[in-house]
Amino acid sequence: MSNLTHQDVSNDSNPTSLWGRFIKWCEGQEVNRIGWSAGMLVAHGTVITIITMLVVVATGNHFIFWPIAIIAMGACLITSLSAMPTKITIPVFFISVLVDLAIIIASFAIAAI
Repeated sequence: MSNLTHQDVSNDSNPTSLWGRFIKWCEGQEVNRIGWSAGMLVAHGTVITIITMLVVVATGNHFIFWPIAIIAMGACLITSLSAMPTKITIPVFFISVLVDLAIIIASFAIAAI
């Protein structure tokens, strides 16, 4: 009987996905972790959440948006204060900003009805 050989084929020439490149960039930002944490806390806690809450109050003050906005800010706060790596904190920050933008859009949509 002849020996069977197995060739390991790897496709390193395929480009990584957009998410993979983003996570790799986040891992590269580990040297700036303290700056990212400070920036996230300042931006989210003093600007983004305040603007979101002002829009919610100005467009009818629907209670359902309050806990969602607070949870989005809390997720950012918890990951920053627990010294998570940047591959976790940066995506959480961007997702929480997207949640706040969705709240703003939904508030304006409900107010227009």
